[in-house]
Amino acid sequence: MGQVAQGAQDSHGHGEHGALHKRSNDIFGSASNGKVGMWVFLMTDGLTFGGLLLAYGILRVRNPDWPHPSDYLGIGLSALATFLLICSSVSMVIAQAAGEARKPRKMLNYLLLTALGGAIFLGIQVYEYIHLFHAQGMSFSDFMHGPPQFSSTFFIVTGFHGAHVFSGVVYLLIMALRTAAGKYDDGNVDSVEVAGLFWHFVDLVWILVFTLIYLL
Repeated sequence: MGQVAQGAQDSHGHGEHGALHKRSNDIFGSASNGKVGMWVFLMTDGLTFGGLLLAYGILRVRNPDWPHPSDYLGIGLSALATFLLICSSVSMVIAQAAGEARKPRKMLNYLLLTALGGAIFLGIQVYEYIHLFHAQGMSFSDFMHGPPQFSSTFFIVTGFHGAHVFSGVVYLLIMALRTAAGKYDDGNVDSVEVAGLFWHFVDLVWILVFTLIYLL
């Protein structure tokens, strides 16, 4: 009797697990746990960026002396950085497609190319920060040509995004090392796809930041 009861309990437990797994598949389809986790993270991270940009917009609208961005920010150089970041998204797509086609060498090359695009973007951002500090008198808490909020919001928003780019470059280099070690030779590149989700998010957010802070 005890064995029968235990068997019934095990069967009930497996049934609950199966039902839970089925409900999970109904919600997320064939998405892996890594993808679902990344989507949740990106949604919360998007809210953070949204809050920063909203705060920037409120400060700008309420301040009639807000400087015109094109008078002080290097829009041309930042446009080049934006182009490089968009190109890096394309190379990320190619890298994932190469991995799915079981061409690890090609995937490795395009992962490194994507990381290079991010590194160049960071280099341009550092150069811009140095130039703004020396030529325009911009610092985190001061701006010689207008309200200090112009400077502080610029560095907070672009710096926060720059931290994401740096994290993405490190993430991509880790994926490249794993690719070189043969981790994805079987064509299962789910981990690379998860990294791609993060990288595309970083690129998309920068387009919004560039539009709102540099162009409008």
